[in-house]
Amino acid sequence: MKFKTNVMCSNCIAKVTPYLNKLAGENNWEVDIKDPQKILTIKNAQVKTEEVIRSVAEAGYKAEEIALR
Repeated sequence: MKFKTNVMCSNCIAKVTPYLNKLAGENNWEVDIKDPQKILTIKNAQVKTEEVIRSVAEAGYKAEEIALR
């Protein structure tokens, strides 16, 4: 699962870490802050799209699913 986010820096990642660790599990997600779209990748297939968007929002950020082709 991939999401475009507004998680811009390492401090932002620190803020979303407890939320995403709780949802997807430690080491099951990553945010590429070097990518212009700040891509969040979730490796845990058991997680639902809505849950990811909600968890990121609870941390104060936005996430929008990217349709994979």
